[in-house]
Amino acid sequence: MNSPKLRLGFLASGNGSSARAIVAAIQAGDLDAEARLLVSNNKSAAALAFAAEAGVPGLCISTQADPDAADARLADAMAAQSVQLIVLSGYLRQLGPRTLSRYAGRILNIHPGPLPAFGGHGMYGRRVHEAVIAAGVQESGIVIHLVDEEYDRGPVIARRTVAVEPGDTPESLEARVTALEPAFYVETLQGIAAGSIRLPETPSHISDNIP
Repeated sequence: MNSPKLRLGFLASGNGSSARAIVAAIQAGDLDAEARLLVSNNKSAAALAFAAEAGVPGLCISTQADPDAADARLADAMAAQSVQLIVLSGYLRQLGPRTLSRYAGRILNIHPGPLPAFGGHGMYGRRVHEAVIAAGVQESGIVIHLVDEEYDRGPVIARRTVAVEPGDTPESLEARVTALEPAFYVETLQGIAAGSIRLPETPSHISDNIP
């Protein structure tokens, strides 16, 4: 008996490069999942245009005017599409308590550097690579982790080492890490879909809230 497909929702503030790679893998038959919804907090995000072209339902939910209402709307929108697992793809807003509660243990983020050393509030994009270079470490990495109330502190699901090469700059390291991220996200989701990567068990009162 075949296992049910993963029902994925995506959050993206900009291009949504990882979301694009994941949808492409689904369409190619390389990932046993369904893309149910893509939400952005930015109405001009390229990710929304991509979703429309790819036939994935898209929705803009601005978080600026009323963050609490936006949080409730996001949680309800994901549930309405029977999303099981939320995938962050360059989503530059902290999630609210309703979404975090309803999808506890079922929200994934990708971080472009080792955690916890190079994470936390304000540590995203090139800032991470600048910090890695400044620290003089020999290895950086890509980390996929669960999202909770604290930035970059949720349990790690998968990680991949990326060497810091002699002469690397923040720009060159960023380019190399960024190029590897989408495929690593796909690979991790393939592991989740196949059961080789297991997400933590969630309490029944939480799992009952996930369609």
